[in-house]
Amino acid sequence: MNALNKKTVDDINVKGEKVLVRCDFNVPLKNGVITDENRIIAALPTIKKLIADGGKVILCSHLGKPKGEPKPELSLAPVAKRLSELLGKEVVFAADANVVGENAKKAVEAMQDGDVVLLENTRYRAEETKNGEAFSAELGSLADIFVNDAFGTAHRAHCSTVGVVSYVKEAVAGYLIGKELKYLGNAVDTPVRPFVTILGGAKVADKLTVIENLLNKADTLIIGGGMAYTFLAAKGYSVGKSLLDTEKIDYCKDMLKKAEEKGVKILLPIDCTVAKNFPDPIDGPIEVEVVDADKIPDDHQSLDIGTKTAELFADAVKSAKTVVWNGPMGVFENPTLAKGTIAVAKSLAETDAVTVIGGGDSAAAVNTLGYGDKMTHISTGGGASLEFLEGKELPGIAALNDK
Repeated sequence: MNALNKKTVDDINVKGEKVLVRCDFNVPLKNGVITDENRIIAALPTIKKLIADGGKVILCSHLGKPKGEPKPELSLAPVAKRLSELLGKEVVFAADANVVGENAKKAVEAMQDGDVVLLENTRYRAEETKNGEAFSAELGSLADIFVNDAFGTAHRAHCSTVGVVSYVKEAVAGYLIGKELKYLGNAVDTPVRPFVTILGGAKVADKLTVIENLLNKADTLIIGGGMAYTFLAAKGYSVGKSLLDTEKIDYCKDMLKKAEEKGVKILLPIDCTVAKNFPDPIDGPIEVEVVDADKIPDDHQSLDIGTKTAELFADAVKSAKTVVWNGPMGVFENPTLAKGTIAVAKSLAETDAVTVIGGGDSAAAVNTLGYGDKMTHISTGGGASLEFLEGKELPGIAALNDK
């Protein structure tokens, strides 16, 4: 998928025009306070550009999963407040339970060039995720031009990502989507070799097609996290109470065989950090031991890679020229079980390779651990970057105007 054939904010004139911008403000909140503002910061270049060019900037986004009803704890009000501080100007918040209501219409009507309005959570409307025509038309009625800068939802055909395009005169990409396509696209389609991909996270099923697609592209595939144990089971190891997808064991055997035929190296854990039970609470104290990967006790589960594996994975990264990482190596929310993820993050921070972090938990891990600024690019979309790595077309990008 090529970003170059899509119009961007640099190709349009927004002076005096009403511009609806789909951002990704799906940020974590704790008691109404934003705990990670990475996604808000990432949206600023496009917003600032449109303000400077004299557009009337109407922002929209979803937050969490309100499932089609107004939930005060998922209101975008805290985002409006933080955006006002970051932009140094008032962001008017249109607090309508139906998103495009009286407040929104009045606020938009009163806009001067360079003003900013933020609409309420688009998923307060049940039609949003079903790409309903009526809500798409309501969103479109507010604007002349649509800018999609929400890579995190580009893999979804929703009203605010796809449906609205039919009701505006122009639909273009923001800077963030352009940057995502450039880094993820180049990393996967024209990588500087050796190309190493690191896959982690809990479920094999979520990453099946990714594994298959990357076997055709990568030189080395590193598999950690919960998905590694189905691969270990495919090698005949007993994995105790570790996460296991029994239906996918044959698939994993098949992938190991394919990798061998293609000359692609698959690296799996050689030792594991195990415990009797999952930590409760998730960040609570836990007793662990490190055992060889083929010696996981029946009554234990592996919750992180072991020390020898961390070294093995770090070594593979050292010689790489391009690295794409998607998914943590263990239960990184727990300090005792974050060591594997920390080791991988550290090895990426120390390499000269192009390092692309594929959103979601790995982005959170890299930022939490303080290595964010050492990465070439951190994707703002978990699911979207995953589908991109699978080689799928993303509806939110396909819908935009070609150059």
